Amino acid sequence: MSHRIPRRILLGVPLALAAPAIVRAQGAQSAGAWPSKPVRIVVPFPPGGLVDTLARSVSQSLATRFGQPFVVDNRAGAGGNIGADLVAKSAPDGYTVLAASMGPLAVNQFIYPSMPYDTNAAFAPVTLLASTPKVICVANARPWRNLGALIAAAKEKPGQLTAGSAGSGSSLHLALELFKGATGTEIQHIPYRGAAPAVTDLIAGNIDMVIDNLPNILGHIRGNAVRPLAVATEQRLPQLPDVPTTAEAGVPGFIFGTAFGMVAPAGTPEAVIATLAEGVAAAMRDPAVGGRLAEQGTILGGQGPQAFAALIEREKRTLEPVIKRANIRAD
Repeated sequence: MSHRIPRRILLGVPLALAAPAIVRAQGAQSAGAWPSKPVRIVVPFPPGGLVDTLARSVSQSLATRFGQPFVVDNRAGAGGNIGADLVAKSAPDGYTVLAASMGPLAVNQFIYPSMPYDTNAAFAPVTLLASTPKVICVANARPWRNLGALIAAAKEKPGQLTAGSAGSGSSLHLALELFKGATGTEIQHIPYRGAAPAVTDLIAGNIDMVIDNLPNILGHIRGNAVRPLAVATEQRLPQLPDVPTTAEAGVPGFIFGTAFGMVAPAGTPEAVIATLAEGVAAAMRDPAVGGRLAEQGTILGGQGPQAFAALIEREKRTLEPVIKRANIRAD
Protein backbone atom coordinates (compact mmCIF):
# COMPACT_ATOMS: atom_id res chain seq x y z
CA MET A 1 0.00 0.00 0.00
CA SER A 2 1.38 3.40 -0.96
CA HIS A 3 1.39 6.23 1.56
CA ARG A 4 1.62 9.26 -0.70
CA ILE A 5 0.98 12.86 0.18
CA PRO A 6 1.41 14.63 -3.16
CA ARG A 7 2.92 18.05 -3.47
CA ARG A 8 0.18 19.30 -5.76
CA ILE A 9 -3.48 18.34 -5.60
CA LEU A 10 -5.72 19.82 -8.23
CA LEU A 11 -9.08 18.94 -6.71
CA GLY A 12 -10.73 20.97 -3.98
CA VAL A 13 -13.90 22.72 -2.91
CA PRO A 14 -14.06 26.49 -3.46
CA LEU A 15 -14.40 28.33 -0.19
CA ALA A 16 -17.70 29.81 1.00
CA LEU A 17 -19.75 28.89 -2.07
CA ALA A 18 -22.86 28.79 0.08
CA ALA A 19 -22.48 32.37 1.38
CA PRO A 20 -25.24 34.79 0.39
CA ALA A 21 -24.44 37.05 -2.52
CA ILE A 22 -24.74 40.19 -0.42
CA VAL A 23 -22.14 38.89 2.05
CA ARG A 24 -19.75 38.10 -0.78
CA ALA A 25 -20.24 41.56 -2.24
CA GLN A 26 -19.58 43.23 1.10
CA GLY A 27 -16.50 41.07 1.55
CA ALA A 28 -15.18 42.04 -1.87
CA GLN A 29 -15.69 45.73 -1.09
CA SER A 30 -13.86 45.48 2.23
CA ALA A 31 -11.10 43.43 0.61
CA GLY A 32 -10.43 46.18 -1.86
CA ALA A 33 -8.65 48.16 0.84
CA TRP A 34 -6.89 45.18 2.34
CA PRO A 35 -4.42 45.50 3.91
CA SER A 36 -4.87 48.97 5.35
CA LYS A 37 -3.01 48.18 8.59
CA PRO A 38 -0.41 45.68 9.86
CA VAL A 39 -1.13 41.96 9.42
CA ARG A 40 -0.16 39.49 12.13
CA ILE A 41 1.17 36.06 11.09
CA VAL A 42 0.86 33.78 14.09
CA VAL A 43 3.42 30.97 14.23
CA PRO A 44 2.34 28.40 16.85
CA PHE A 45 5.91 27.22 17.47
CA PRO A 46 9.09 28.77 18.93
CA PRO A 47 11.37 30.97 16.83
CA GLY A 48 14.02 29.28 14.71
CA GLY A 49 12.04 26.30 13.40
CA LEU A 50 10.98 25.58 9.85
CA VAL A 51 7.56 27.21 10.17
CA ASP A 52 9.11 30.32 11.70
CA THR A 53 11.71 30.51 8.92
CA LEU A 54 9.02 30.21 6.24
CA ALA A 55 6.78 32.81 7.85
CA ARG A 56 9.58 35.34 8.29
CA SER A 57 10.85 34.84 4.75
CA VAL A 58 7.40 35.35 3.25
CA SER A 59 6.50 38.23 5.59
CA GLN A 60 9.26 40.44 4.24
CA SER A 61 8.09 39.94 0.67
CA LEU A 62 4.44 40.52 1.62
CA ALA A 63 5.31 43.76 3.42
CA THR A 64 7.12 45.05 0.34
CA ARG A 65 4.31 43.99 -1.99
CA PHE A 66 1.41 45.43 0.03
CA GLY A 67 3.07 48.37 1.78
CA GLN A 68 2.05 47.24 5.25
CA PRO A 69 3.98 45.39 7.97
CA PHE A 70 3.45 41.64 8.20
CA VAL A 71 4.50 40.85 11.77
CA VAL A 72 5.39 37.30 12.87
CA ASP A 73 4.03 36.48 16.33
CA ASN A 74 5.30 33.25 17.94
CA ARG A 75 2.68 31.66 20.21
CA ALA A 76 4.06 28.24 21.03
CA GLY A 77 2.54 25.44 23.09
CA ALA A 78 0.42 22.29 23.02
CA GLY A 79 1.79 21.10 19.69
CA GLY A 80 0.67 24.30 17.98
CA ASN A 81 -2.84 24.32 19.43
CA ILE A 82 -2.37 27.50 21.48
CA GLY A 83 -1.41 29.69 18.54
CA ALA A 84 -3.92 28.03 16.24
CA ASP A 85 -6.72 28.62 18.76
CA LEU A 86 -5.80 32.31 18.92
CA VAL A 87 -6.23 32.60 15.15
CA ALA A 88 -9.39 30.47 15.11
CA LYS A 89 -11.02 32.92 17.51
CA SER A 90 -9.74 36.08 15.78
CA ALA A 91 -11.86 38.37 13.61
CA PRO A 92 -12.18 36.97 10.06
CA ASP A 93 -10.89 40.15 8.42
CA GLY A 94 -7.48 39.03 7.09
CA TYR A 95 -5.44 40.83 9.73
CA THR A 96 -4.61 37.72 11.78
CA VAL A 97 -3.52 34.57 9.94
CA LEU A 98 -1.77 31.35 10.89
CA ALA A 99 1.38 29.79 9.43
CA ALA A 100 1.66 26.20 10.63
CA SER A 101 2.56 22.62 9.97
CA MET A 102 -0.11 19.97 9.51
CA GLY A 103 -0.20 19.32 13.28
CA PRO A 104 -2.70 22.00 14.31
CA LEU A 105 -4.37 21.97 10.88
CA ALA A 106 -5.01 18.24 10.52
CA VAL A 107 -3.23 15.83 12.88
CA ASN A 108 -3.59 17.13 16.44
CA GLN A 109 -7.30 16.35 16.58
CA PHE A 110 -6.39 12.67 16.43
CA ILE A 111 -3.70 12.69 19.14
CA TYR A 112 -4.98 15.19 21.72
CA PRO A 113 -7.83 14.11 24.03
CA SER A 114 -9.54 17.49 23.53
CA MET A 115 -9.08 20.44 21.20
CA PRO A 116 -9.78 24.13 21.91
CA TYR A 117 -11.13 24.66 18.38
CA ASP A 118 -12.90 22.63 15.69
CA THR A 119 -10.13 21.63 13.29
CA ASN A 120 -12.60 20.95 10.49
CA ALA A 121 -14.45 24.27 10.68
CA ALA A 122 -12.13 26.87 12.25
CA PHE A 123 -10.00 27.87 9.27
CA ALA A 124 -10.13 28.97 5.66
CA PRO A 125 -7.09 27.61 3.77
CA VAL A 126 -4.96 30.23 2.04
CA THR A 127 -2.08 28.34 0.45
CA LEU A 128 0.67 25.80 0.88
CA LEU A 129 3.87 27.60 1.86
CA ALA A 130 6.26 24.73 1.28
CA SER A 131 6.87 21.07 1.98
CA THR A 132 10.00 19.30 3.12
CA PRO A 133 11.02 15.82 1.96
CA LYS A 134 12.03 13.17 4.46
CA VAL A 135 15.46 11.50 4.52
CA ILE A 136 16.18 8.15 6.16
CA CYS A 137 19.50 8.43 7.99
CA VAL A 138 21.43 6.02 10.20
CA ALA A 139 24.31 6.45 12.60
CA ASN A 140 27.78 6.20 11.11
CA ALA A 141 28.61 3.63 13.77
CA ARG A 142 26.10 1.20 12.26
CA PRO A 143 27.10 -1.16 9.42
CA TRP A 144 24.11 -0.60 7.11
CA ARG A 145 25.11 0.91 3.77
CA ASN A 146 21.73 0.73 2.05
CA LEU A 147 18.06 0.63 2.94
CA GLY A 148 17.76 -3.08 2.29
CA ALA A 149 20.39 -3.80 4.93
CA LEU A 150 18.58 -1.63 7.47
CA ILE A 151 15.28 -3.39 6.81
CA ALA A 152 16.92 -6.81 7.06
CA ALA A 153 18.44 -5.87 10.42
CA ALA A 154 15.08 -4.64 11.69
CA LYS A 155 13.40 -7.89 10.68
CA GLU A 156 16.17 -9.98 12.19
CA LYS A 157 15.80 -8.19 15.53
CA PRO A 158 12.16 -7.06 15.84
CA GLY A 159 11.74 -4.13 18.20
CA GLN A 160 15.44 -3.79 18.97
CA LEU A 161 16.41 -1.11 16.46
CA THR A 162 15.69 2.44 17.66
CA ALA A 163 14.47 5.50 15.78
CA GLY A 164 14.40 9.01 17.21
CA SER A 165 11.72 11.61 16.58
CA ALA A 166 10.78 15.14 17.61
CA GLY A 167 8.12 13.73 19.95
CA SER A 168 5.00 11.59 19.92
CA GLY A 169 2.76 12.60 17.04
CA SER A 170 5.45 14.67 15.32
CA SER A 171 5.94 14.30 11.58
CA LEU A 172 9.12 12.30 12.28
CA HIS A 173 7.12 9.88 14.42
CA LEU A 174 4.38 9.58 11.79
CA ALA A 175 7.03 8.97 9.13
CA LEU A 176 8.44 6.13 11.23
CA GLU A 177 5.02 4.51 11.61
CA LEU A 178 4.41 4.78 7.86
CA PHE A 179 7.85 3.28 7.20
CA LYS A 180 7.17 0.38 9.55
CA GLY A 181 3.88 -0.29 7.80
CA ALA A 182 5.45 -0.13 4.35
CA THR A 183 8.33 -2.46 5.27
CA GLY A 184 6.68 -4.85 7.72
CA THR A 185 9.21 -4.01 10.43
CA GLU A 186 8.99 -3.30 14.16
CA ILE A 187 11.30 -0.48 15.25
CA GLN A 188 11.34 1.09 18.70
CA HIS A 189 10.27 4.74 18.76
CA ILE A 190 12.37 7.07 20.94
CA PRO A 191 10.67 10.47 21.36
CA TYR A 192 12.74 13.61 22.02
CA ARG A 193 11.75 17.19 22.68
CA GLY A 194 12.51 18.34 19.17
CA ALA A 195 14.36 16.97 16.16
CA ALA A 196 17.73 18.50 17.09
CA PRO A 197 18.35 16.33 20.20
CA ALA A 198 17.31 13.24 18.25
CA VAL A 199 19.91 14.01 15.59
CA THR A 200 22.49 14.73 18.28
CA ASP A 201 21.95 11.26 19.71
CA LEU A 202 22.08 9.77 16.21
CA ILE A 203 25.46 11.39 15.60
CA ALA A 204 26.65 10.02 18.96
CA GLY A 205 25.49 6.54 18.01
CA ASN A 206 22.95 6.34 20.86
CA ILE A 207 20.10 5.52 18.46
CA ASP A 208 20.06 3.71 15.13
CA MET A 209 18.10 5.96 12.77
CA VAL A 210 15.92 8.99 12.16
CA ILE A 211 13.58 9.89 9.33
CA ASP A 212 14.02 13.65 9.36
CA ASN A 213 13.09 16.70 7.30
CA LEU A 214 15.84 17.49 4.79
CA PRO A 215 16.49 21.09 5.96
CA ASN A 216 17.03 19.85 9.53
CA ILE A 217 19.64 17.26 8.71
CA LEU A 218 21.20 18.34 5.41
CA GLY A 219 24.18 20.03 7.08
CA HIS A 220 24.96 16.89 9.09
CA ILE A 221 24.75 14.77 5.94
CA ARG A 222 27.11 17.08 4.06
CA GLY A 223 29.43 17.03 7.07
CA ASN A 224 29.45 13.22 7.05
CA ALA A 225 28.11 13.14 10.61
CA VAL A 226 25.25 10.78 9.63
CA ARG A 227 24.70 8.37 6.74
CA PRO A 228 21.70 8.89 4.41
CA LEU A 229 20.20 5.71 2.97
CA ALA A 230 17.22 6.98 0.98
CA VAL A 231 14.95 9.97 0.35
CA ALA A 232 11.19 9.44 0.67
CA THR A 233 10.42 11.22 -2.61
CA GLU A 234 9.42 10.31 -6.15
CA GLN A 235 12.62 11.69 -7.67
CA ARG A 236 16.13 12.12 -6.35
CA LEU A 237 16.81 15.43 -4.67
CA PRO A 238 19.22 17.95 -6.22
CA GLN A 239 20.76 18.52 -2.79
CA LEU A 240 21.54 14.77 -2.49
CA PRO A 241 21.91 13.48 -6.05
CA ASP A 242 23.75 10.31 -5.00
CA VAL A 243 21.12 9.21 -2.47
CA PRO A 244 18.49 6.86 -3.96
CA THR A 245 14.76 7.29 -3.57
CA THR A 246 12.86 4.81 -1.43
CA ALA A 247 11.47 3.25 -4.61
CA GLU A 248 14.96 2.78 -6.00
CA ALA A 249 15.97 1.29 -2.64
CA GLY A 250 13.16 -1.26 -2.75
CA VAL A 251 10.34 0.45 -0.79
CA PRO A 252 8.11 2.10 -3.41
CA GLY A 253 5.20 2.45 -0.98
CA PHE A 254 6.95 4.93 1.30
CA ILE A 255 6.81 8.51 -0.01
CA PHE A 256 6.22 11.13 2.65
CA GLY A 257 6.95 14.77 3.38
CA THR A 258 5.93 17.51 5.78
CA ALA A 259 3.68 20.31 4.56
CA PHE A 260 3.53 23.86 5.93
CA GLY A 261 0.81 26.30 5.02
CA MET A 262 -1.16 29.43 5.79
CA VAL A 263 -4.79 29.66 6.89
CA ALA A 264 -7.13 32.43 8.01
CA PRO A 265 -10.10 32.34 10.38
CA ALA A 266 -13.18 30.81 8.80
CA GLY A 267 -15.36 33.50 7.24
CA THR A 268 -12.48 35.63 5.98
CA PRO A 269 -13.59 37.24 2.67
CA GLU A 270 -12.64 35.20 -0.37
CA ALA A 271 -11.13 38.26 -2.03
CA VAL A 272 -8.76 38.76 0.90
CA ILE A 273 -7.74 35.10 0.82
CA ALA A 274 -7.13 35.26 -2.93
CA THR A 275 -5.04 38.42 -2.59
CA LEU A 276 -2.95 36.94 0.22
CA ALA A 277 -2.47 33.67 -1.64
CA GLU A 278 -1.21 35.51 -4.71
CA GLY A 279 1.17 37.49 -2.52
CA VAL A 280 2.63 34.27 -1.13
CA ALA A 281 2.92 32.81 -4.63
CA ALA A 282 4.79 35.93 -5.76
CA ALA A 283 7.16 35.57 -2.81
CA MET A 284 7.91 31.99 -3.81
CA ARG A 285 8.70 33.15 -7.35
CA ASP A 286 11.15 35.71 -5.99
CA PRO A 287 14.68 34.21 -6.10
CA ALA A 288 15.58 36.14 -2.95
CA VAL A 289 12.86 34.21 -1.06
CA GLY A 290 11.97 31.05 -2.94
CA GLY A 291 15.47 30.47 -4.23
CA ARG A 292 16.97 30.60 -0.76
CA LEU A 293 14.30 28.28 0.67
CA ALA A 294 14.81 25.79 -2.18
CA GLU A 295 18.55 25.72 -1.54
CA GLN A 296 17.81 24.69 2.04
CA GLY A 297 15.84 21.65 0.87
CA THR A 298 12.24 22.87 0.79
CA ILE A 299 9.78 22.27 -2.04
CA LEU A 300 8.02 25.56 -2.73
CA GLY A 301 4.24 25.96 -2.49
CA GLY A 302 1.97 28.84 -3.49
CA GLN A 303 -0.69 26.88 -5.38
CA GLY A 304 -3.64 28.61 -3.69
CA PRO A 305 -6.58 27.81 -1.40
CA GLN A 306 -8.26 24.96 -3.27
CA ALA A 307 -5.10 22.90 -3.62
CA PHE A 308 -4.16 23.48 0.02
CA ALA A 309 -7.67 22.58 1.23
CA ALA A 310 -7.44 19.31 -0.68
CA LEU A 311 -3.98 18.60 0.73
CA ILE A 312 -5.23 19.09 4.30
CA GLU A 313 -8.10 16.66 3.69
CA ARG A 314 -5.75 14.12 2.13
CA GLU A 315 -3.43 14.39 5.13
CA LYS A 316 -6.31 13.70 7.51
CA ARG A 317 -7.42 10.62 5.58
CA THR A 318 -3.90 9.26 5.28
CA LEU A 319 -2.71 9.80 8.83
CA GLU A 320 -5.81 9.18 10.97
CA PRO A 321 -5.67 5.36 10.55
CA VAL A 322 -1.89 5.38 11.13
CA ILE A 323 -2.32 7.30 14.38
CA LYS A 324 -5.11 5.04 15.59
CA ARG A 325 -3.26 1.85 14.67
CA ALA A 326 -0.13 2.98 16.53
CA ASN A 327 -2.20 4.42 19.41
CA ILE A 328 -0.27 7.69 19.24
CA ARG A 329 -1.03 10.18 22.00
CA ALA A 330 0.41 13.62 22.67
CA ASP A 331 3.22 13.82 25.23
